Amino acid sequence: MNREMSVDTEKIQTRTARKGRTYDMVYIGVFVGLMAVCSWISIPTAVPFTLQTFAVFLAVTVMGGKRGTLAVVVYLLLGMAGVPVFAEFSAGPGVLFGTTGGYLIGFIFTALLMWLVERLFGRKLPVLAVSMFFGMVTYYVIGTIWFMVVYGSVNESVSLMTALGWCVVPFVIPDLIKAALALSFGNALRKPLAGLID
Repeated sequence: MNREMSVDTEKIQTRTARKGRTYDMVYIGVFVGLMAVCSWISIPTAVPFTLQTFAVFLAVTVMGGKRGTLAVVVYLLLGMAGVPVFAEFSAGPGVLFGTTGGYLIGFIFTALLMWLVERLFGRKLPVLAVSMFFGMVTYYVIGTIWFMVVYGSVNESVSLMTALGWCVVPFVIPDLIKAALALSFGNALRKPLAGLID
């Protein structure tokens, strides 16, 4: 009798695990698609920007650090493989290894940082807000260093202040707004999806 109960319990656990993995793949796929769509949307301001960072922050906020990081990695791998998921429907290694590719690669480290903060301090709103801010700093640092190295290898080298003026300063306020929106929408979505995602 105990053996039969043990076998039944193992079967239930196996089914639950498979169902959980299926949900993981579905949600990761949905957020990879969202990242692509948000990359294609360009906001026509003095310095146009996309909603890409909004999707990255939203993925980590809703799905958590592990699945959010996986979504970012899958998104970048698709783009590198030639699927036009980057801004302006671009794709390929040339985008990732170009002057602004460091900001894309920086998204992985942003998600990893948010995952680490989540593991240490939980997923309360103030914690997420702080992790998003430092996540922004992370991709700015990686992206700017990358830009200076790649740009300087084919053109005249640029100073740090020039690189920041071109690649960071115009995007700080839009990125803060996108982070705030991701935090708000993500918190609203986490509640109805909690049973399926957590």
